[in-house]
Amino acid sequence: MLEFKTIQTLKPNTEILEVIKDYKYKIKNGKVKHLLCTNLQIIEPTEYLITYPTTLTILEYKVNEISSKPFYIKDHKQKYNLKEIKQILNKFKG
Repeated sequence: MLEFKTIQTLKPNTEILEVIKDYKYKIKNGKVKHLLCTNLQIIEPTEYLITYPTTLTILEYKVNEISSKPFYIKDHKQKYNLKEIKQILNKFKG
């Protein structure tokens, strides 16, 4: 059986928390896990589940030098940067 050890817990991004403070939301912290007996690491993204005034799931992946868009919206199936996330969420403000 595969065994994992959590080696790091990824905290929510303070900038996106500032953007979604007016919405109802839940956060699931991301994790970096090590697959024991190998040198593989698995990264679970930080999940922001917005429930009101719209339903939207935003995933934040640990940033690397290659990607300038660390956010992924499940419903849109696209990557975004923080500026684009702000624009999308402003559309739902009433």
